[in-house]
Amino acid sequence: MTGRIVGIIGGSGLYQIDGLVDVEWRRVDSPFGPTSDEFCCGTLDGQPVVFLPRHGRGHVLPPSAINFRANIDALKRCGVTDIISLSAVGSLREDLAPGDFVLVDQFIDRTFAREKSFFGPGCVGHVSMAHPVCGRVGDALAAAAPRAGIAIKRGGTYLVMEGMQFSTLAESELYRRWNCAVIGMTNMPEAKLAREAEMCYATVAMVTDYDCWHPGHEAVTVDMIVGVLNANAAQARALVRAVVPLLGRHDGPCRQGCDRALETALITAPEARDPQLLAKLDAVAGRVLRG
Repeated sequence: MTGRIVGIIGGSGLYQIDGLVDVEWRRVDSPFGPTSDEFCCGTLDGQPVVFLPRHGRGHVLPPSAINFRANIDALKRCGVTDIISLSAVGSLREDLAPGDFVLVDQFIDRTFAREKSFFGPGCVGHVSMAHPVCGRVGDALAAAAPRAGIAIKRGGTYLVMEGMQFSTLAESELYRRWNCAVIGMTNMPEAKLAREAEMCYATVAMVTDYDCWHPGHEAVTVDMIVGVLNANAAQARALVRAVVPLLGRHDGPCRQGCDRALETALITAPEARDPQLLAKLDAVAGRVLRG
């Protein structure tokens, strides 16, 4: 077994992972505040796994109220190296139908009411987000999907909106002109923070509806989404069961450099850094701050 620990962030409709043994729900403290819920720690076929329900069990947190910084920081404190993000989305393309799974490779961040970085005054850092999804984790998901009976579609841009309301028709049409594939409310700043924390991150977007642009479908409603969510959740659990062993076999550095993202990111001179902020960054950036 390698030293990898797989983190699973479950979106709407996914509140548990099948097959986990030695399960323990425990609270993980973070200097960035409370996490969405306790973490479910266990093993899957001998591989350590940490599961977090992004909205909390029972879906109590709306997207804008999720403490993304605390979630990612606490996963890092648990030793998580690889993150699989499972998210319910609307489709912006005819060929991506409700029930489809999409392995996205790009994001457009349209959120505006969220803390988006661990860094700030006293310690400034700029990580590259040109390729926001880890190709190695993406490859593992693509390989695992057929084993789980899922014809996953690879590639596409995820437009992340603030919410809580769904899109207007004008917005939906605009995002389609931007060549976006899916739309949701949760993967930013999650992906940015995972990169700052030097964790490999990939998203599986689970299509529940056609947003509001499709003339042959009614405008999106919660009832419509919930029906598809339940079917998607069963497939998502099967996908997790298939991909975790593949991720656990990897040893050595990330070929994309996700695990070394901070090596050229910090710009504040060491003598000018704020000790209080550095203390909060002990898990996220401790590798480079101690170097």
